[in-house]
Amino acid sequence: MATRVQISDLTISYGATTVLSNLTWTVEPHQNYVLGGKSGSGKTTLAKAIAGLVTGSGDVKVDFDKSSSLLPQVIYVSNWYQFTNLEGDRNFYYQQRYNRHQGNDTLTVKAEFLHFAKKENLNLEDIQDKIVAMGFGHTMDSQLIELSSGEHKKLQLIKSLWLKPQLLIIDEPYTGLDKQSRAELNIWLDELVSEGVQLIIISNDKQLPNSINSYAHVVDGQLEIVSSFDEILQDERRVRKTLPSFLQQAPNINFENIADLKHIIIRYGDKVVLKDVSWRVDVGEKWLLQGPNGSGKSTLLSLINGDHPQSYGLDISLFGKKRGSGESIWDIKQKIGMISPEMHWYFDQNATVWHTLASGFYDSIGWFIDVKFHEKKQIEELMSFFDLTEHKDQLLHTLPLGKQRLAMLARSIIKNPPLLVLDEPCQGLDTQQAKYFNDVVDELCEHGKTLIYVDHYESQLPSCIEKRIVLEKGEVVALENKVENVL
Repeated sequence: MATRVQISDLTISYGATTVLSNLTWTVEPHQNYVLGGKSGSGKTTLAKAIAGLVTGSGDVKVDFDKSSSLLPQVIYVSNWYQFTNLEGDRNFYYQQRYNRHQGNDTLTVKAEFLHFAKKENLNLEDIQDKIVAMGFGHTMDSQLIELSSGEHKKLQLIKSLWLKPQLLIIDEPYTGLDKQSRAELNIWLDELVSEGVQLIIISNDKQLPNSINSYAHVVDGQLEIVSSFDEILQDERRVRKTLPSFLQQAPNINFENIADLKHIIIRYGDKVVLKDVSWRVDVGEKWLLQGPNGSGKSTLLSLINGDHPQSYGLDISLFGKKRGSGESIWDIKQKIGMISPEMHWYFDQNATVWHTLASGFYDSIGWFIDVKFHEKKQIEELMSFFDLTEHKDQLLHTLPLGKQRLAMLARSIIKNPPLLVLDEPCQGLDTQQAKYFNDVVDELCEHGKTLIYVDHYESQLPSCIEKRIVLEKGEVVALENKVENVL
């Protein structure tokens, strides 16, 4: 006996939009699926329907193995992970992880695990080796608010796999994970399958567990079985357009140096996050910033974009001025266009696509003053360039992830800044989406921009990148002019 899923005539609509239409699918025992499809095709909706998180017309039935010792439950692991503070509040702002005194109202990682173990009647000792294998052991005393996006993903995955449900559905399991962690995750998933867990994975990544033996995609609201991963449909290639004229002009600058950091040390109590880091970024350079999850990448970026409160006491120059010499955080942010997983997570849930782009003029995540006439024109030009015009009045978080990320890129370049900081901008995008995104980045960088780009995937990099800095445990382990390996 094993788990069996039967779906008959499932129809789910959101408003006037029908996402799944009379969909029928049977997942037989021991079939472990990769579920794919174009952006917005309904993959996540289908996964949530199986887990009982959304409903529609039709029938969804999961038959569990009554003789199994595994949890008779469907666990759905979402692409996005959110945590709460001790009062159940999720309204964090993304800079808050760098403010130690404001992070004390969240649990530590160890306390979170112990709380979860008590709730689910589990033993923490049973997964200690997995915590270490996933490169997560060093975080046990860290506050949840201090974790990087990749570390939050690990926490989410470890808790879900620890439960050993009979049916485990994971939406984009590799998002934000470094190379070693992806490999360890696949090993763990294969072990769970050998114990009787059945898998459905939504992923655009070919580096899948060996136990995956079935493939399907959602097309026009219907499910189609295919014979291999390569047959799963992805978004079409986008037609390249001419950049709006205001982005074809070099940014107005009066400095030669973007950032100059000398012998930087960042610590929280006894925990040292950056250890004697020195890094100079000159105007026009294109840098790749790499390192395993938790290596200090996000902390390093926070010193450059003005978010870290410890930067005032350090030897840092930004845009030709010594940090703390009178410039405000808004003077710094005016010269930077930025994307990060944290910024995307905490972005205003009430923001439409239009408001998302407009907020880039004021470096705000929430509301802002009325935009000027020429700013409205730039918003319209960028929405047309990124094929977002028809979505301008939609809430950003209701769009497919690929379109959300394009809107965030448009927001980051709306003021034609001299520096682009793109922190894992292609998380969750399929191959075609990532290629289009990076083609646009390459074109933007032809017009005098400086680039700092963070990513684990060598196959998802803009071609303009020319230099690389690699962090490991808070230290610089490589500083070179040639991109060779990927972490």
